[in-house]
Amino acid sequence: MIYHVLAIGLGLVLDRLIGDPPTWPHPVRWIGSLINWLKRLNVPKYAFRNGFIMLAIVLITVVSITVGLVSGAYAVSPVIGVAVEAVLIAAGLSQKSLKQAAEDVYAPLVQKDFALAREKLSWIVGRDTNALGESEITRGVVETVSENTSDGITAPMFWALLFGAPGLWLYKAVNTCDSMVGYKNEEFRAFGFASAKFDDILNYVPSRITGFLIVVLTRNDSGMPLKKRLSIWLRDAPKHPSPNSGWLEAATAVQLGVELGGVNSYSGVRLIRAKMGEPLVELEVQHIRRAVHQMHVATVSFFVLIAIGGMLFEIA
Repeated sequence: MIYHVLAIGLGLVLDRLIGDPPTWPHPVRWIGSLINWLKRLNVPKYAFRNGFIMLAIVLITVVSITVGLVSGAYAVSPVIGVAVEAVLIAAGLSQKSLKQAAEDVYAPLVQKDFALAREKLSWIVGRDTNALGESEITRGVVETVSENTSDGITAPMFWALLFGAPGLWLYKAVNTCDSMVGYKNEEFRAFGFASAKFDDILNYVPSRITGFLIVVLTRNDSGMPLKKRLSIWLRDAPKHPSPNSGWLEAATAVQLGVELGGVNSYSGVRLIRAKMGEPLVELEVQHIRRAVHQMHVATVSFFVLIAIGGMLFEIA
């Protein structure tokens, strides 16, 4: 497990410095191509069963390739093994890309170029953005950064600690399946059931740990004492329709002293999300950078936590 900790640490550094250059090949794109090919299994009569089959094929393929790469590298030497595992882990993390996505909206928003800000936001959220004002654009970015702190960073780290790079890429494969077929619409409701539920299971523990770290360790802009902030976090997190996302969004809302949630529109259909946090201040563009800072603090503290856990496991 100590090798996993070393590889995660190196992977975090690589991801923070390099990120995901758009011209480089990326495993998620290959996984996405495989999922697209397997969508042919989505036939009405057998959609529910075939959704499990699709997920199994994707996971077996991804884990087999990753285990082969990591095992071969460690067979050469532990140094080569850690290095290869670190590169694979870095490819599965999203620190730099998440920060860049937020900055891509923040920059035009500061300049009051709302058209460009809406366009950039549409690249990272599923909601309709064409009629959003400054506050709602800001909310979209803050909620996305908050939710993806777990999905894109700490949850992959959690599974990498337990099972190394193969564990991280098993998680990423499930997460990619969920993002591509885990919709509650007529086309994918049955076929995407397995992917969505498995994604919920894999995110259950990391999302709650990450939310707790945000409430306890990030800067408190609300002025409320810790006990009060924890109380509001526990009150609001279960309100979210996702069993996991609320633990991140509620934590961010509490720490920033803002209210998240509200009305979102998806392909013209308006959905009302439960409000989270206390509206002590109005959402403004600077909260985007505050959310990014929270993401960095949560990432580092999560790594410290799993590093301590990994070392204690080795000692025991």
